[in-house]
Amino acid sequence: MSETTAKRTNPFFEPYRTPHDTVPFDRIRLEDFEEAFMEGIRRDNEQIEKTINNPEKPSFDNTIINMDDDTEGYYDLLERVSTVFFNLLSAETNDEMDALAQKMSPILTQHANDVRLNERLFERIKYVHRHHRRLTPEEKMLLEKTYQGFVRSGALLDKEGKERLRQLTEEASILSLQFQQNVLKEQKAFTLHIDDLEQIAGLPETALEAAGEEAKQRGLNGWVFTLDYPSYSPFMAYSTQRELRRQMYMARNTICTHDNDANNLELCKRLVNLRRELAQLLGYKTYADYVLVHRMAGSTRNVYKLLNDLIDAYKPTAEEELKQLKKMKDTHKKGREEGPMKPWDTAYYSHQLQIKKYNLDAEMLRPYFQLDKVIDGVFGLAHRLYGITFKENKDIPVYHPDVKAYEVFDRDGSYLAVFYADFHPRKGKQGGAWMTEYQGQFIDKKGENVRPHVSVVMNLTKPTPDKPALLTLGEVETFLHEFGHSLHGMFANTRFESLSGTNVWWDFVELPSQFMENFAVEKEFLSTFAFHYQTGEPLPDELIRRIAKSRNFMVATACLRQVSLGLLDMAYYTQRDEFTDDIIPFEKQAWKKAILGKQLPDTCMTVQFSHIMSGGYAAGYYSYKWAEVLDADAFAVFKRHGIFDQKTAQSFRENILSKGGTENPMTLYKRFKGSEPTIDALLKRNGIKRKAKKVR
Repeated sequence: MSETTAKRTNPFFEPYRTPHDTVPFDRIRLEDFEEAFMEGIRRDNEQIEKTINNPEKPSFDNTIINMDDDTEGYYDLLERVSTVFFNLLSAETNDEMDALAQKMSPILTQHANDVRLNERLFERIKYVHRHHRRLTPEEKMLLEKTYQGFVRSGALLDKEGKERLRQLTEEASILSLQFQQNVLKEQKAFTLHIDDLEQIAGLPETALEAAGEEAKQRGLNGWVFTLDYPSYSPFMAYSTQRELRRQMYMARNTICTHDNDANNLELCKRLVNLRRELAQLLGYKTYADYVLVHRMAGSTRNVYKLLNDLIDAYKPTAEEELKQLKKMKDTHKKGREEGPMKPWDTAYYSHQLQIKKYNLDAEMLRPYFQLDKVIDGVFGLAHRLYGITFKENKDIPVYHPDVKAYEVFDRDGSYLAVFYADFHPRKGKQGGAWMTEYQGQFIDKKGENVRPHVSVVMNLTKPTPDKPALLTLGEVETFLHEFGHSLHGMFANTRFESLSGTNVWWDFVELPSQFMENFAVEKEFLSTFAFHYQTGEPLPDELIRRIAKSRNFMVATACLRQVSLGLLDMAYYTQRDEFTDDIIPFEKQAWKKAILGKQLPDTCMTVQFSHIMSGGYAAGYYSYKWAEVLDADAFAVFKRHGIFDQKTAQSFRENILSKGGTENPMTLYKRFKGSEPTIDALLKRNGIKRKAKKVR
């Protein structure tokens, strides 16, 4: 061992000494993670021993705050290394990290169980829950969250029950991780290589340039298409080659069903049963009942009521949309593609119908959505609403060259947050888009407001050697969505980290994100950044008019798609008896009420449905539609006062974005709007009229 290596200190064990104490990605090595994990567990245990051996009577300050406070350096180490590791596991993983995750996952779950099932620690918490000083509303929320967190983790179970809970949670953690790794492996394994000019017919220049670059990177001639969204989506919408569309569709929709080590069919069945048994062990009839106790919906009945109300409202329109698609197929080029409509035809003929009805498609808009300008537009929107500004800081370390790091400053010029943006797909990155944090906001013992470090990770269209990254309108909406989550994190202003930012009930967490999507079709917003990347000409008013007019194109079909996923989720997690059905036929039946057309026998969503199997949305996928009711209702307030009205924006910031989970979300929402939300604004926005109904 060299002298340099011998003297090296694990970066997690010392102050980061970086701008704003940001993660020193450039100094972290793979071997640092396991060492820091184990030391973090040791420090955790040491602090717990100090807490339970404290001779003073248990109090909110010496027990509850002690549990939540990371300023002593005990809980902080395990939290900081876990945050970095698992964020990178989604955004920049490799085989070595995957192997370490498999090794550490059961160890970390065992430690979490050791904490939650520590009887002496729970006795102190239980005492404080019954006997405490006068508390502020936020302190009351922390106390209740801490107490319920222990109870819902098995603290009231007998010895046998606690041992069974350990087994269930440890197995579930391993399987959830395996599920995620299998999906990534299967998604990245498939490629469609084309070297015949006839087979690229219909594909736009941007898709071909990206596919050509992908082929070049793989040492191939021609074009390579993948299952990453920026490659898959335009292929399905534009390719005139029906057989190739079928191959792409079947590859995407049979992920993790093949006879190999990435098959998730039995794994999903086991995960459903583990969660069902855990819920029943804790006294609930189903896992959904267990989850919904701490959700705005409150009960499975209310979830099904929302989903069924949406089916009733949207299905007639969706059926009409399907008829229009079938007619489009039959008449397009005199019905050149024979036979009935297939799932791999939907995107293609939707595109053709959109052109016919509105003379509009994604490629017309791409030249006006240069990523750098979109960034300026999104940041400018935040400035116009809330007065905040963004400044890139290249001294802040990042984990990949694609990532940009920004300092965020508040209206008065004070430092507000660090914002990381990771834009493009790559080999070690999960599909989709998400927001996360490397540091949450809280107020430390000295009274300093420790500001958050938030990150947005996406899979947007990549630049090519000849063109900058040019986005679709859908990708702009994705950016706005995740940016809305990031604002929720950046504006956090609470005392306790476990209640700050996005630490809210899961059917409320999508409100800030889906709310931001509304701006994507507003002329006042588009006119601030949508300029042609070559000529500098602004997006023509006529195109903006067509965008607005086409806003509800296929909206009912899209709604039923989301409802179908919600029904599937609930079907799994309302199981009372052992789940033994075969996954694929069960799935077909579970969401049948919201499905139009004949289902294919071999496709399967469940085995790649990360949200409900490994992403925390189990018994909670309905949240997207629940929050859509909220976001439409909230944006209607902005529309009444002006979409950039700063008084309305300040109220939204103060009452929604900054409060985190310090109060009941309905209380926060009513404080913003003055009344409960109704489904009316959503139906009106989508052009579907129906009597208003309150969401309770």
